[in-house]
This record gives sequence, structure tokens and C-alpha cells, in this order.
Amino acid sequence: MTSTDWTEKYRPTTLSEVRGNDKARDEFEEWADTWDDHREPVVLHGSPGVGKTSAAHALAADKGWETVELNASDQRTADVIERFAGRAAMNTTLAGAADAGTRGRRDRGRQLVILDEADNIHYQQDYGGKQAVTKLLKEANQPVVLIANAYYDMSRGMRNACREIEFTDVSARSIVPALRHICRQEGVEFEEAALEAIAETNDGDLRSAVRDLQSSVGGKSSLTVDDVTTGGRDRTVNIFGFLDSVLKESESAQEALRTAYDTDETPDDLTSWVEDKVSMVYEGEELARAYDHLASADRWLGRTYATQNYRYWRYVTDNVSAGVAASRDQTQGGWTRYGGAPWRSTKDATRDAVTSRIAESSGVSIATARREILPFLQAMTHHCKPRDLTVAMTGWYDFDESHVSYVTGSGESTNKVESIVEDARARREELVEAHAGDAFAADARDAHGEDEESAGNGEEDETAETTLDELGDTGDESDGDGDGDGTADGDGRDDGQSGLFDFT
Repeated sequence: MTSTDWTEKYRPTTLSEVRGNDKARDEFEEWADTWDDHREPVVLHGSPGVGKTSAAHALAADKGWETVELNASDQRTADVIERFAGRAAMNTTLAGAADAGTRGRRDRGRQLVILDEADNIHYQQDYGGKQAVTKLLKEANQPVVLIANAYYDMSRGMRNACREIEFTDVSARSIVPALRHICRQEGVEFEEAALEAIAETNDGDLRSAVRDLQSSVGGKSSLTVDDVTTGGRDRTVNIFGFLDSVLKESESAQEALRTAYDTDETPDDLTSWVEDKVSMVYEGEELARAYDHLASADRWLGRTYATQNYRYWRYVTDNVSAGVAASRDQTQGGWTRYGGAPWRSTKDATRDAVTSRIAESSGVSIATARREILPFLQAMTHHCKPRDLTVAMTGWYDFDESHVSYVTGSGESTNKVESIVEDARARREELVEAHAGDAFAADARDAHGEDEESAGNGEEDETAETTLDELGDTGDESDGDGDGDGTADGDGRDDGQSGLFDFT
């Protein structure tokens, strides 16, 4: 019995294996066969799990075409699209070398450019992404396929540049033979009624049906209707019901775990949802404990993708549902406005700015800043408490009101946030002056000279002298290193650098 994800293992390798969309499949094949005549890009659209991406890869396999793919997990900026998909579409290989030797033979050396989730170019990091895709569609010298769940969520320019092919939901009658084939390949004895139950539950979504089949089999050598009843997924539980169950309502971790298995989302998507919404409900120690479980879930996700062993997914689900639910001290009532999906969040621009500043200051990647540092800052400064620590954080990373609001969960326009930013800026200015050495001495001397000239009486300006003393030689008696900060550098000189503790 293999531990590989069955949706990948049994992905169609040829167009003839694509189930339930014969008309769309034939139209897609005709588009490819006549591409040299019309040279149009195409968009395959329809519900998730109906075989759009599988059809694109199967077509490439049938034609012997190389594929270049960008999807929603990639950073799809204009630069990335032009460098990768754009270069391929302009008749070059992935390595950047032109296929001049095979250009006379139309299919040899052809590349199929696949842009998955084309309706989901909404990330803050997708700077210029839509415009770059539209330009690519109009200028490409290679066949381009866009994949979309919601056709009208694509920009008008992208829609107008493409031929449209719709993939409809896969009927339960078409799903059953696919499940039967997988069971036979895996050596699993099955009751036909069990396969029919899975197909009916997932009517329209072949990919979800295959996932439910693998979950129901669970490493056993046989499948019964009872297995499906206990192992299958109830698709009536939506993502917001899952969030309420985990973050607010479940009286036990086991109850939250059952809800996770009844939700039509993959463990990586569940992790993204909970990570994005947990701070709306939890605070203090509850939030810190929840982030520990989310960090564990993220490590199991990394191990899953590194080894392609999808049995590890169960540990992701355990942490993100049961673990986060167990972090609560008690159930909570009321209604919470969770907002949209994390990958379409309007907070993305602020989040990206915050994580960029953390990454730059800490010398780590943006991914590390987002997953390992930001959650702890959020837990430690929730609702701007303790205030001194929040001021220190704000000054250290040079945050503005929107950044502080995002990290702490407090309102951006509140007096509390505004006063924290003001105090942090004042503290930064003090530290700049304290560590400047003689940088401002010339200006101070000039000012002192002007004051003497304007006074006209030869008297010295005590204010200017005091300023010079503060910037230069004060502090000798406090720590013996001459920098006036109360700490010794070891070699008797100010290193000119401020540290996080300077803000506290």
C-alpha cells in the first residue's frame, strides 16, 4: 500500500484518461492541433477538481511538449512572468537556449505555458502581474493555457485575449469508474455501494472523491460502506464553520478534529486560514500556545512536501485543529467577522511591509520572518500590552501606525497606537543623536559661531557649548568608555550602533 497522494499518483497521463468532460477535452485537443493556424491562448475554467490542470499536462504529454508552469503559490510579479513563462512563450527553453535546431518541425521543441489559478492574481506581491499576463497572451510564440476556477474573476483583458473552454462538474456516474480503477490498482477489495457513496458525496469534484477514497481506505485492504460513513467527508461544513469550531465553539480537541475532517479543504489551506484568523479571537497565552501548534503544523507540511509522504498530513490537521482548539481556556460565543481568504486579504500589503522590515532587520528570509518571528511579536504585543515592549518593537523596526495596528490587533487610528508610534520615533531620534558621535559637531559649531556674531559682544553661547558637550564628551563618569550610554564597549569606543534594548 503506497503512502503517495492518490490524486497525484492517478493524475491522467493522456487526454483519453480525463473523465467526465468529453466535449471540453475534445475541444481542447482541437485547439492544440490547430494552434499554428490561430495561435490563440486558451483558458480552461470550471469548478475545482474537475480536471483542468490535469488535462493541460495530459495534452502536453500527448504532444510531447515541454511544460512551464506558474501557479498561485509562486510569486507572480511582472518580472517573474516575463523571465520564466515569457521566455518560454517566446520560443526558448527553460535553460534559455533557443530551439533553433527543431524549429522546422512544429511539435518538436514546442512548449506549453500553463498559468494555474489565473483568476487568483490578487497578492500584493503580484506587482504588475495582470498586465504582464495580458501582454504575454498577446505576444506569445508558444501555446499558453490559463487555468481558472471563476472565469469572471479574471481581468477583462485576460478574458478577451483567450479562447474559452468550460469544464463542467464531473457527475457521480463518471466518478465511480475512476474510483473502481484506483481500488483495483491498489489491491483494495471494495463494496460497490461504498464507491457510489463517495461519488454521491463528492458529486462534481473528482479530486475530492479520490481524496475521500484514500482517507476511507486508510491503509486497509478492503473498503465497506461503514468505512465510508466514518472516513468520508461531509461537505456541508464550510471553512467558517470550521473556524468557529476550532477557535470558539468546540468543547474538546477531538470535536475540532472531527470538524476538520468534515471540511472540504486541504491541510495546507486549513493552516493558512487558522494562521490568518486566530489573532481575531485569541490573545495572550492562548495566542502563544496556538502559534506553537501552527508552527508544528508548518513543519509537518514541509516534511510532507519534502518526502511526498502524504500520511504526514494527519499531523498537520491534528495541530491546526485539535492543537489550536486545545490552546483555548474556554469556549467563546458571539459572532466574528473573519473576512476573506488569507490569500486575498486586504491586509496583505501591510503584512508584506511588516515582514519585509522584520526580515531586513533580523537578517532572515521573508518567509522566516512571517512564520517564525511575526507570530511571536503578535503574541507578545497583543492589544499593545505591555506598552513599553510595544514601543520598543515599533522603534526597532521603524513601524508606522498601520504596522503597529496589524501586529497588535489594535485600531490604527486609536490614540493608543498613535502615541506608541510617537514615543518610538522620539526614542529613535534620541538614539540617533546619542550614537552620532561628532557627526553633528560641525553644524553645532557653525550655529555657535553665528550666535557669537549676532550677539556682537564676544560672549559665548552656553546652549551651543552644552550641545557639544552632550554629543561628545559627556558620560565619562558613568561607564568609563566615553560614549555616555552607561555601557562599556570593551575597547572604550562607541560602536555607533543601536540595539533592541536601547529602545526599552
